[in-house]
Amino acid sequence: MRVLVRRVVVLAVMLALVGSARAHEVAATRFTAPVPLLVLFAGAGATVAATAGWLGFADGSGVRTAPRRLRTVGPAMASTLRLGVRTAFVALVVGALVHGVVGPSAGAENLATVFVWSVWLKGLGLVAVLVGSPWRVLSPWETVYDLLVTVEGEDIALVGDYPSWLGSWPALAGFVLGVGVVENLTVIPRTPRLTVAVVAAYALAMVGGGVAFGRPWFRHADALAVLYDLLGRTAPLSVEYSGDGSVTVEARPPWRGCTDAVVDAGAVAFVVAAVYTVSFDGYTDTPEYQAVLAAARDLAGTTAVAAVALYLLGLVAFLASYGLACWLVARLAGDGDWPGVARAFAPTVVPIAAAYEVAHNYPFVARSAAQLLALFGRLVTGTPVEAVAPLSWLSVPAFWGSQVALVVGGHLVAVVAAHLVAIDRYGSLTVARRGHLPSSW
Repeated sequence: MRVLVRRVVVLAVMLALVGSARAHEVAATRFTAPVPLLVLFAGAGATVAATAGWLGFADGSGVRTAPRRLRTVGPAMASTLRLGVRTAFVALVVGALVHGVVGPSAGAENLATVFVWSVWLKGLGLVAVLVGSPWRVLSPWETVYDLLVTVEGEDIALVGDYPSWLGSWPALAGFVLGVGVVENLTVIPRTPRLTVAVVAAYALAMVGGGVAFGRPWFRHADALAVLYDLLGRTAPLSVEYSGDGSVTVEARPPWRGCTDAVVDAGAVAFVVAAVYTVSFDGYTDTPEYQAVLAAARDLAGTTAVAAVALYLLGLVAFLASYGLACWLVARLAGDGDWPGVARAFAPTVVPIAAAYEVAHNYPFVARSAAQLLALFGRLVTGTPVEAVAPLSWLSVPAFWGSQVALVVGGHLVAVVAAHLVAIDRYGSLTVARRGHLPSSW
């Protein structure tokens, strides 16, 4: 019963946040759900609870489905596509940054702000949820590194191997600072020149780290690489790269990629931070948050300091809660390796983050993509081009329904993934069910 209550509470909070999201809302006004919220929350919680109850008496074989190969692209075609896509993306990045310096100072009229924060940061996250991480191909820092390697004739690692003790902690620091603070709590995303400065500084850090530690730096220390890889675990399509350069596209259940443990404690913290940050972003426009912020501002002296402090305190609380849940899992299952439990169950939380990321951001990305095309049209023709409204056909009830379906679906996938991890880790269905209880909150 405690598990069901926790599930309903979590769903209630998440659905409420979707309805009141500030930065990426579909319209300028709030709207009312087409059914009473209590009925909505009860139905959503019952759906998740029924799934968890069914899985509690199943060995997981009914949801273990092997990937199905859809198409294989040969080495020559795959190489051509990679080169074309990579070149186009780098050109977009460079063009946007140049426009950020020489273009209008208004954020809505500058390629830098429209492209970097929505089409790039959020848009590629949506792509990752659908087809897996595109960052292996698109990363502009790794493109620069590859050019340097071509000049040198061999991989570059001036300092030596990437230190194993660093793990994914640099990526976590970059995510918390860049997304948690800069993107959510500052005016930088609305200021073209400051946006250019942030991207340039991050690019220097990434290229410099790659030159120092080699290619593993990009895999472990780049916040975008780690973020998109995590979101890509939920993708119903996966892209597999072969040694000969060919690429295979496969269809798979969305929980399949969420059953492999993450590599280190930094990656565990990154998963928790991703779930927390996207939730915090939606929470910042609620009356409850504004009241807490006002009280914190009285103590801190400025709104900026108060907002950052609240974000960081909440992050610490989320991390502590997840650590406690994993410790309880280990205790109930007789597992002495609670850090191993944390690494094993961390990916099962990713579907919740991915679902809310899509629900929260797809209107924002669609609207920004249309604005980006309008800005390109203005640059090419020299005359104003009005942006289309890509979601004008979407009614408010349909929009609300999509939010509910995405968030509930994310919780369902998370429940299935956690059950499979528990079965694989503990073997016995009884032990797995007992150990799964704390992770269900």
